[in-house]
Amino acid sequence: MARPSIVPIALTVDDRTGYTLWAPPWEEDGEEWQAFLGTSEGDTATVHLFPTPAALAAFCRTGRDHDLADHPVWPVVTELGAADLTPDDDHRYDLDGVYDIAAENPDRWAVEELAATIDIVSRLAECLDTAGADEDDEPVARRPAGRDAADGDPTDDLADEAADDDTDDTEFPALAELVARPEIGSLGLGVEAFVGRSGEDAWVGVGGALDDLWEDVLEELSAHLDWTGAGTTTLDAYPSVAEDEDDLDDDLDEDDTDDDTDAAVGTDDRGAQQTVAVGPDVSGDRPAGGSTAAAPAEAAEAAAAGVSTIRGGSRITATPAAVAAAAEFWEAVGILPVEIVVPEGAGVTLRCYVEDVARFLGRDGEVFLFDTPVDLARFCAGDEQHDLTEIASWPEVADTDTLPLPAEQDRYDLTELSEVLAEVAGGAAGLVDHRVFAQPVEGVRDVAEYAGLSRVDELLAPGAPLGRAVARAEGDPGAPLPAEDAAALRSAWDEVVTQVGSALVFRH
Repeated sequence: MARPSIVPIALTVDDRTGYTLWAPPWEEDGEEWQAFLGTSEGDTATVHLFPTPAALAAFCRTGRDHDLADHPVWPVVTELGAADLTPDDDHRYDLDGVYDIAAENPDRWAVEELAATIDIVSRLAECLDTAGADEDDEPVARRPAGRDAADGDPTDDLADEAADDDTDDTEFPALAELVARPEIGSLGLGVEAFVGRSGEDAWVGVGGALDDLWEDVLEELSAHLDWTGAGTTTLDAYPSVAEDEDDLDDDLDEDDTDDDTDAAVGTDDRGAQQTVAVGPDVSGDRPAGGSTAAAPAEAAEAAAAGVSTIRGGSRITATPAAVAAAAEFWEAVGILPVEIVVPEGAGVTLRCYVEDVARFLGRDGEVFLFDTPVDLARFCAGDEQHDLTEIASWPEVADTDTLPLPAEQDRYDLTELSEVLAEVAGGAAGLVDHRVFAQPVEGVRDVAEYAGLSRVDELLAPGAPLGRAVARAEGDPGAPLPAEDAAALRSAWDEVVTQVGSALVFRH
């Protein structure tokens, strides 16, 4: 069983897209569990949905009354921002679009996307179904992953219920009947199940099963979807899917106008944080729409392990295991990889401390940033002189083949704090506390110390508004951040980020 993790997902239902969190199966106290961000009130279990990743992130920072609060990695989630909680393409599930998919030819992508959609709905049902549960049964985050969870396929349990012709003990009888259809079960076999004349007939059967039952499935599920985000938002906050796609197209068009700049600094157009690679490798232009049921055990394990993408639009990816393995070398030499994100882009560099004074890979007060750890490693193996050359352990760095992968505590997204302050000023007061200052300010102070940025010292001085907020973060991190302070603090922070950006040099 892989380590516990929490993955952001998006669900599109009734022309609305909501964002929430899924905890793939993990083992605890000898039992397997899986979960979604939600609560249980009386006999009804619900999953909380939010109109944007930013709204989800704001809730996660201070929301305590939900069933993921005691998940092993929840403390990590509370520190993540909107970019971190933006689902990748593999974890966006369009429940409205299943008819369109079934109307297509049964190619690899159509089969995988349909299998993934039915799989996530089955997982939701497994966690949300309280019919026949004992009073002592655990709610959403403490529902067993199912007797077939080791195989990663909760649909088997629903199919068993339908096969027993006893759907009175489930709140999802239509779903149980759907997954019991042999054509739907064939989705788990992959595209090979839909080859030839018999395969064509099976694909027609998939469409027929969906025509018969999918609307009932959505009705069953909708009774358990909380679109108010645990009372933090309203339905009016959700744009239609068409409007949401128009906004995305506008964002991409803006990105296209900056292609040259983005290429220079190594930014990405969306900046998703959590990525999970599932299903077989495929080639072609069309992306897979979700995790495939063709290899459920591998999919669940990959999801639980997670792939952490450096935030702020970077293209860098590294598994937690790779980061941990690399950390052994970098901690031993006393020089650590660091990631810094500013509006101009995201990059990695190296930092150490000499007599408690920060020193970066750079020269003359300029910090060198590189698009990827490979680019950074290539530079370190070269002959160019810089301020780390004289460090006693530098020859080991120059000779190593261990990639410089930043650990989470050494990642400083300076743009995210600006976004958070804007959220608070725009009405998210009460959902954000002062602890949001802690990590980005640590990175800023180190760069300011190395580069001699006196203006940053002034802005962070104890008597300055931003300095007072930082001091509050150190003394009372859980104190809510008032909306009336956020706009002024954002202005000061943006000036800090501008100052820090002036000391960064993107190298290639």
